Amino acid sequence: MIDSSTDVHVEAAKIQKDIKGYLGLRTNALIFEYSSFEGKVKLDLITINPRHNQSFLFHSVLGFDKVDALKKMLEYVENYKEKESPYTIQWIAKGDKELHTSYFRASNVYDALDKLYYGRDMNIITVFSVVLNPVA
Repeated sequence: MIDSSTDVHVEAAKIQKDIKGYLGLRTNALIFEYSSFEGKVKLDLITINPRHNQSFLFHSVLGFDKVDALKKMLEYVENYKEKESPYTIQWIAKGDKELHTSYFRASNVYDALDKLYYGRDMNIITVFSVVLNPVA
């Protein structure tokens, strides 16, 4: 008989649920994307904005395995507001007529733009402004 407390998939599902709960997002608004990177597991946490139907990178971590990467992501999610600055980016996608506003937490302006451009051709989006928001 398999001990469920050591089941990697059960543990991974629990941590993913904790991350979703902490962020307060619906299940279909978060994607956990795993890949291999230099012998480790890379986890990209991607958010989907239902208003303009676009996906953005929330954060990336490297772990020894899937569960380790998830634990590191949960730790980031629990503390990111104290460690990263809030940015507002106004942008428009090629072929769109509407200006969009997206919000990111990032260590610097380049990191915020990387999160906006994640997984897409940079020529598809035109950025009109990037603002570092004051911290209250």
